[in-house]
Amino acid sequence: MTRRQLTLFVPRAEAAPIEALRSVLDPVQHALVAAHVTLCREDELASLADGVLEERLTAPGARAVTLAFSRAESFDGHGILLGAAAGLEDFHALRRHVLGRDGVRAHRPHLTLAHPRNPRAPGNDLALAHTLGDPLVVTFGTATLIEQQGGGPWRVLREWALA
Repeated sequence: MTRRQLTLFVPRAEAAPIEALRSVLDPVQHALVAAHVTLCREDELASLADGVLEERLTAPGARAVTLAFSRAESFDGHGILLGAAAGLEDFHALRRHVLGRDGVRAHRPHLTLAHPRNPRAPGNDLALAHTLGDPLVVTFGTATLIEQQGGGPWRVLREWALA
């Protein structure tokens, strides 16, 4: 099975402390994909004709997004995430621009620190996740198309700088 998503990777300048924490909280997820916010999931991208991503992500409406994340929270057992608390309007505007329509399903932008589908790591601890600090503010200036084959690591297919 092949999956493709459009994602916003945490820029290198802000990524080091997040990646260090993810490597302890969930080494499996850390090895599969770098810290990111999913912009468009595979089912949403499947409806776009060839060349549409290129056209929309190079158009003036494709703008960088700044998100402020709240304190880490647990979900679905041992999953841990940082949910976006500010910047949501710009995030959803970018989703609408990329997908070319209003009425795009809403999803809460977040950074996954530990995914519950992976085995619980010995270091999986919400208190440890709280050491990251609050609030974490990240500006995402690049949109990246990524692909996963089977359950393997995600790989970058294409990147677009956002205005």
